[in-house]
Amino acid sequence: MAQASGGFRLWSPEIPDGGRFEHRHVLNGFGCDGGNVSPALEWSGAPAGTKSFALTCYDPDAPTGSGWWHWVMFDIPASLAALPAGAGDPAGGKVPAGAVQTNTDFGKPGYGGPCPPPGHGPHRYVFTLHALKVEKLGVDPSATAALVGFNLHFNALATASFTVHYGR
Repeated sequence: MAQASGGFRLWSPEIPDGGRFEHRHVLNGFGCDGGNVSPALEWSGAPAGTKSFALTCYDPDAPTGSGWWHWVMFDIPASLAALPAGAGDPAGGKVPAGAVQTNTDFGKPGYGGPCPPPGHGPHRYVFTLHALKVEKLGVDPSATAALVGFNLHFNALATASFTVHYGR
């Protein structure tokens, strides 16, 4: 379980910090045949004044020069402290009411599991939860991950992260 300053923590009950994705979390596409199911996530210790959360999953090791955004969700209600497995599927009925999933580097909203190039070595996938001082981020649902990240930077009270690995 990774911990940020002040006791704000994010973890998955399915995958330990520093662990490896299970096949069911791996992308189904780009040469991978996984289940593409987003892992369950839990958090605690959000700072006072938190009005919403945003979640990102980013691969800094992708051979793009700018990494790869695998999941971006914002306007998650402050009353929540968990997302169930599969919440990254926009059509799966598990996205929290009011939350928005925006485009990833796969070109569509929702969770896109890991699928690094064969032989490229294990990649790091950093899940980060942002405790925000605003109820609504005010970003268009079609915004890029970079634009969402820009707005997160100016509205975050705290962040908590953990890292999962995957290679093929």
